[in-house]
Amino acid sequence: MRCFAVIPAYQEAARLPGVLAAVVPHVDGVVVVDDGSHDDTALAAVHPQAYVLRHALNRGQGAALRTGTAAALELGADIIVHLDADGQHDPSYIHSVTDPIRAGHADVVLGSRYLGVEPEGIPPARRALHWGIRQFNRWILGIPATLTDPQSGFRAFSAAAARGLSFHQDRMAHASELLRNVTRSSWRWVEVPVRVTYSAESLRKGQKATDAVKIAWHLVLGAFHR
Repeated sequence: MRCFAVIPAYQEAARLPGVLAAVVPHVDGVVVVDDGSHDDTALAAVHPQAYVLRHALNRGQGAALRTGTAAALELGADIIVHLDADGQHDPSYIHSVTDPIRAGHADVVLGSRYLGVEPEGIPPARRALHWGIRQFNRWILGIPATLTDPQSGFRAFSAAAARGLSFHQDRMAHASELLRNVTRSSWRWVEVPVRVTYSAESLRKGQKATDAVKIAWHLVLGAFHR
């Protein structure tokens, strides 16, 4: 089964070469979507096993993932893995999120930083933010309470699930929208532990409390009107 990684990237010229070098040994190909960066992200993404696409304008992580997922399917991917460009996801766990699909046990595998592999460098405020989003997902979106990580960007899909995947949020709200759609579908899904490592740079680019308000607002406006 051919496995392709899809990596959305915005202003990641410095870290992307290292991320690609770590990811490539675990997959058959990589699709990098430069989401309207103003630095040399597109140039940094050049690699013999990488296909580089570029949004002319910054559209958001959700939009970049849609673009990259569609491209991976066109390239013949049987399994598609989403992961971030900032290096916080440990590529050695790609097998953890793809093995249940390869074995025929799942259609969607969701990586969780809260299932026994302690996230490194995560501040208490970030844990609290994730807890709040998890409660919103549970009580407002109807996402099962058993799902432990409400904003994981490390996930895998079979080609069939990826083709049927429907999410419309362009920015960070896509993660909760995607979880709602997956858990309400007939797809077999499972969570598995993954390692996430935070750095000062990834924390600066990560979510804040104000972002949680925006995510909730966008989901309330969008998710229930489709």
